[in-house]
Formats: sequence, structure tokens, C-alpha cells
Amino acid sequence: MSLTAGSRPDGTRPPAAVEEPTAAVAAAVAASAKERAPRRQGKAGRAGKVPFKIRLRRDRTLILMTLPVTVLLLLFNYVPLLGNVVAFQEYDPYVSSNGVTAIFHSPWVGVEQFSRMIDDPLFWSAAKNTIVLFVLQLVLFFPIPIALALLINSVVRPRVRAVAQAIMYLPHFFSWVLVVTVFQQIFGGAGIIAQTLEDHGWSGFDLMTNAGLFKYLVTAQAVWKDAGWGIIVFLAALAAVSTDLYEAAAMDGAGRWRRMWHVTLPALRPVIALLLVLRVGDALSVGFEQFLLQRYAVGAGASEVLDTYVWNMGIQNGDFSYAAAVGLVKGAIGVCLVLGANKFAHLLGEQGVYQK
Repeated sequence: MSLTAGSRPDGTRPPAAVEEPTAAVAAAVAASAKERAPRRQGKAGRAGKVPFKIRLRRDRTLILMTLPVTVLLLLFNYVPLLGNVVAFQEYDPYVSSNGVTAIFHSPWVGVEQFSRMIDDPLFWSAAKNTIVLFVLQLVLFFPIPIALALLINSVVRPRVRAVAQAIMYLPHFFSWVLVVTVFQQIFGGAGIIAQTLEDHGWSGFDLMTNAGLFKYLVTAQAVWKDAGWGIIVFLAALAAVSTDLYEAAAMDGAGRWRRMWHVTLPALRPVIALLLVLRVGDALSVGFEQFLLQRYAVGAGASEVLDTYVWNMGIQNGDFSYAAAVGLVKGAIGVCLVLGANKFAHLLGEQGVYQK
């Protein structure tokens, strides 16, 4: 017995199948679902949002922990920013018995202080010294902690690594007064080196009063004092590198230098980018105490930077409005440098100070 298509063995036909929706009906259903989806998502988002009172009760411990830091940050970092208004005035602190109320009684001069800054050759001399010292420290100082961290990380014995790390990190806790004193006792005219040379018939030298070598002297002081802190940061980044990467590279035939180039340095790249962005943003703040302590030994022509220039004009000379204008320009340039350096880090594929 032959069966026709779609028939059962008993010869009966099954019930007719439900016809599939046409293209127009399917499009209408899809459009309706698309219109209802945002509404459902919005209701779900509103329904899933935690009320403010519950979030406040849940995070009260963290809020109490950060409250003192927030108050200190507001008092010492943000409230003083309101004082920058004196950069647009001829501020006279003696016009009133209170220095704050004197702001409201001082005459407005607009951008006169900024025009004076542009025409001041002493300002440009301080800016030139600042930029030269920044470039020199970026080239000579910035790579040294990286190299020392790689060197310490290659030491096998943990005790030797700990001792070397402690010795290099110890000067970070010294004040600049102590650092300058140590260098004076070694490289000064009455220092150890000069006295030793004189005892053997050589003419002594005084490196601490040599204006031409002053920029290299302060760079050496910064390296001796702060290189240990950079070593700590880079060693922490190296500790997060998996040993499996080194083992895999060694199995592929990579030697020590190849493993350093292809494993170690890529692991340090995010930290290097972050510290570089911060260093570039701090380009116009190469130091204050370090240069102020040695100002009279080499002269203002070699040691005057923007920080000491602001201090001299504002504190010593009492020209608060002009000093505020210079400091305001310095801060604005620093912000632009941070944003530019962070954007450059993003172009290189790194996170920088903040994400995109």
C-alpha cells in the first residue's frame, strides 16, 4: 500500500499545521518588542537601584574612614584655591586687620600682574632653569630606579636583596637639610675629597659653589635621596609577574636579556607610564627646599627656579599678587601637562593616571 506525502500509516491526514507568520507580521512583532524593551529595562533599572538611605547605611563605615581625609583635602588643597583671586588684584594685606577681609578691600587690576610677568626677565630666567633641570632629571634620574630595580630583582639570595633595598631606600627619609649637609661634607671646599687632594699635593676643589655644575649636583642629590622610593614601586610591579612567563620564555630558548626585554619590561610598562605622567605633570616643581638651601652658594642665576621665585617675590618682597599670578600660571601649565601626558599614554595603550 502506498502512502501519500503527509499521510499517516492508517491513511488519515494529520491536522493542518499552523502557517508561519508572514514577513510583514514578523517585522511588526519585532518592532513592538523593540519599543517595549527600553521600558522594561528602565523599570528594571529603577527597580534595581538601591535607595540613598540604604546605601548610606551600608557604606557608613567607609564614609567615616574617608571623612577626615576629605576634610583635610578640602581645607588645605581646595579652600586655598579661592585665594588665587588676589592674582587679579593689587592685594594689600594691611588695608584691613584681617588678611581675608583685605581681599574685599583691595583694588582690582585685571591681568596687569600677568602682563608684568611676561615682561619680567627674572621670571623667564627662573622658567629656563626649571625646564633645564626637569629635562636633565627626566633623562638622568628617571631611568635609574628602573635599572636598580632590575638589578636587585636579579639577585637570588633574599637576604642580600633585602639589605640592598634597605640601604638604597634609607636616604628617602632624610630631610633636604641633611642631604645638602652630607654633600657639603663630601664635595665642599672643606670636604673629605678636597682635604684628601690637598694632603697629597693636589689643589682642592669646591663642587658646592660651582654654578656651572650646579644642575648636575642637584640631580645627583635627587638620585641619592629618592631613587630608593622608585625602586620600591618597580619591585612591587615585578613581584606581580608570573614565573610561568619566565619559564615559558626559557623553554623557548630566550636568554636572560631576552627575558628581560620581552617579559620584565612589558610588565613594568604600565607603572613606567603612570610615573612618567606624574613626573611630567610635576615638571615645573623641580624642588623648593633643595634649591633654597643652596641659593647663596651658587647665586640666584643658577639656582632660581619657579618655586623659589614665587617664594622670593611673595614672602620676601611682599608682592603677593604677583607671586599668586606666577603660581596660578605654573599650576595651569601643570594641569595641561598632566592631561597631555595622560592622553599620550592612552595612545600608547596604557591607562595612565585615569582611564579613557
